[in-house]
Amino acid sequence: MVTIRTEVATAARWDDVQHALTGGGDGASCQCIWPVLSNKDWNQTTTAQRTQMFHEEIDAGPPPGIVAYVDGEAAGWIRIGPRTRQARIPRTRMIAAATTEPFDDESVWAVSCFVVRREHRGAGLNRELLRAAVDYARESGARLIEGYPVDTAGEKKRANDLFHGTLNTFTTAGFIETAELKPGRTLVTMDLTR
Repeated sequence: MVTIRTEVATAARWDDVQHALTGGGDGASCQCIWPVLSNKDWNQTTTAQRTQMFHEEIDAGPPPGIVAYVDGEAAGWIRIGPRTRQARIPRTRMIAAATTEPFDDESVWAVSCFVVRREHRGAGLNRELLRAAVDYARESGARLIEGYPVDTAGEKKRANDLFHGTLNTFTTAGFIETAELKPGRTLVTMDLTR
């Protein structure tokens, strides 16, 4: 039987975060910095610079995400934290037009990225990562969590196109569909005060 556990991404888990991100897909080059940079800043950084920025973010805390472990091996990652620390979100027109929450509200958190190592895909890690992320947000005083998942409509999609997560993963976890961002993308929310 496979054992899955999750842990917040602290400085002591840096190597595990890197292992989770580098198992296929864009995680190795993105370093989960895409959600915190504007397009202009993103385009002006190298992978080495992104890695350094991400390392500094984790070192400074609070943890910007959760690592999933399968039988002790770091296998997946989710970015979760206040929207105020994810600069790309308010600059994304379709999200800005769809949300009713003020962007300066520290109690509104966002899930903006999932990464699962190739050999662990299809085992339900995104579901476990999201469950842990909701618990972490609740324990940290978040009032509401937003997500921006892809509605696959049952179709097979490339893993790199699913870094926002799938609509099914979010709705199964109790998120509600709040607005369509564009065809195939949905704004979902979970009110943690209920």
